[in-house]
Amino acid sequence: MMTTVDVRNSNPAQSVADDPRWASVVARDRTADGKFWYSVVTTGIYCRPSCPSRVANPKNVQIHDTLKAAKATGFRPCKRCNPEGPSVDSDNAAIVAKACGLIDRAEEEPSLTDLAKAVGLSPGYFHRVFKSVTGVTPKDYAGARRATRVRAGLGNGSSVTEAMYDAGFNSSGRFYEKSNEILGMTPSQYRSGGVDEEIRFAVGESSLGAILVASSKKGVASILIGDDPNELVEDLQDRFPKAHLVGGDKDYESLVARVVGFVEAPGLGLDLPLDVRGTAFQQRVWHALREIPVGQTVSYAVIARKIGSPKAVRAVAGACAANNLAVAIPCHRVVRNDGALSGYAWGVERKRALIDREAQSAAAGA
Repeated sequence: MMTTVDVRNSNPAQSVADDPRWASVVARDRTADGKFWYSVVTTGIYCRPSCPSRVANPKNVQIHDTLKAAKATGFRPCKRCNPEGPSVDSDNAAIVAKACGLIDRAEEEPSLTDLAKAVGLSPGYFHRVFKSVTGVTPKDYAGARRATRVRAGLGNGSSVTEAMYDAGFNSSGRFYEKSNEILGMTPSQYRSGGVDEEIRFAVGESSLGAILVASSKKGVASILIGDDPNELVEDLQDRFPKAHLVGGDKDYESLVARVVGFVEAPGLGLDLPLDVRGTAFQQRVWHALREIPVGQTVSYAVIARKIGSPKAVRAVAGACAANNLAVAIPCHRVVRNDGALSGYAWGVERKRALIDREAQSAAAGA
């Protein structure tokens, strides 16, 4: 049933300002686009909720459940938000999809200028749109795609040279300069399944149980929490089945002490070089998690919107579950929409303890 709120003839107690949908207009909420429209009596136009125009006085506004009802006012469509056409989000998603296709098909990494020209935007504006939709820059996306091609080529038995050129590297020097960053090891080691990659590790004790920290040459690759130190070492072996595990010395144990110190006193902070291994999507999620301040929690839906994929809530949850770096990548700060705690790879009670400690630390520092 169609509902139109006409404030010119309505009781002030039932004004648009009292309609819960008005908050979406004030917030220019793009997720409300297509759910309702509004018109402004004084300007004679109708808009979508996310319209970037200055917010009208609610006394001059009508809210409409359908586009047909908005048109029936006899007003004209807003030129800024184009309420009759695709939303800005839809347009941007189509632009980015086209750009991603160009990157995926290119033999060499396209320049920002070439990509922007291909989609009809200025380089600066295109860069902002691309990052808002995907959560990464065009360069980072292209790098992730090349890394995927390299891994696929080496995994399928291609020679290092073949995999290098198939991925779009036009010189061996440039490839080997980036190979450790892309693979976390040399190309030959990756091709053989990580054989002889050296992973240093040590185990410490905290009030939450045993904590294992393991590092490659690039940085910390795993932080695992559990009850039994031996089980944590077995878990590490499962995660790096062909690597050479080496027990850490006293210097390395000091790194473990820093992690334990953060668990006990979150206000200390934790800034470590990380070896983050995951898909482009997972890395987008993990980057967003690291931006959640100590003492705060957000929902999976918020993270999905933050990375520009509002419908990928389940995939976000999956990326949180795949996180190998407890506390360094704070997946414990993500909760359900109602605030309830969901699953946590290292136990829900540990998640609750971490959240409570961080909240107390933030309150003490306020």
